[in-house]
Amino acid sequence: MNEKIKILRNYLNLSQDALGKKLGITGGAISKIEKGERNLTEQMLLSICRTFRVNYFWLTEGKGDMFTGTPESVIDEIAEDFNLDTLDKKIIEKYLTLNAEHRKIIKDYLKSIFT
Repeated sequence: MNEKIKILRNYLNLSQDALGKKLGITGGAISKIEKGERNLTEQMLLSICRTFRVNYFWLTEGKGDMFTGTPESVIDEIAEDFNLDTLDKKIIEKYLTLNAEHRKIIKDYLKSIFT
């Protein structure tokens, strides 16, 4: 299981410090986990799975795909991360389909109401 952490970290292109920061622990702790000097707690396993959408069974037993529950699009992922509703998602999707001129009009309007 400890080598799976290193595989995951390398796949995500994260340093030990960066991975640790996302999980609320130090890079040194990640190093010890990867070397097998420290065991993963169930709480940490669940945190890794939740934070990075890792398949629990891949991480603990080597079964299945590395990731699970991947959103269909980046917008779906953002919506989940920021608890956006359907209207929020539609606004983002529509904005992204606009040309540069129309985006500028919206940005100028938003600037005017925020300042």
